[in-house]
Amino acid sequence: MMKINELCTAIALLTLLQLSVPTNADSQPAEMEVPTPQPWPEQFHALLYMNLSTAQLQISNLYYDWPNRRNVNIFQKQLGVLLYDIEWNNGTTFYYTLGENGTCMIMQFDVGILPPDFLDGANYLGTQVTDGFLCNAWEKVDFIWYYEDVLTKRPVRWDFYDGISTHVITFEIGELLQDSFTQAPAYCFTSQEGQRAA
Repeated sequence: MMKINELCTAIALLTLLQLSVPTNADSQPAEMEVPTPQPWPEQFHALLYMNLSTAQLQISNLYYDWPNRRNVNIFQKQLGVLLYDIEWNNGTTFYYTLGENGTCMIMQFDVGILPPDFLDGANYLGTQVTDGFLCNAWEKVDFIWYYEDVLTKRPVRWDFYDGISTHVITFEIGELLQDSFTQAPAYCFTSQEGQRAA
């Protein structure tokens, strides 16, 4: 009699287990939605720590201003001079230093500043921990590798193909630079230093 009870219990357990196993249709993993990078805010200030491919270090204050189509970088190279880099959407960039011996170089590039959605179409690489943050990572055209905090969607780091690594220290949405800082000095237009470079 014990054996029949044990057999009935085993059959009941097998029946329950069979009912709890999903069918083939249920067992297909749901497609995971691939995240897309957060477009940059139209205006922001970021303090950046940069490790250059030349083994030099620099700090950059980046002021991004898409509505006015300008981008300002104020670079402080390690033990170097303060360099202003004013980029305009027409491809013109002014590199200058201030002071009595101020210098200026004007360069023309084929493209203007990056639009806020410059990462559209980037290849998703999955999640990675960088600088202590869990980030979604993307790569675009073998040119840039971009890391965005999973929780806040703020940029954490980006690396360029040439080995330059940029780490975001602060990120302030809506912070703008005074217009007086975005106008290149007069000697960019009147002196020998203000020559155009190709």
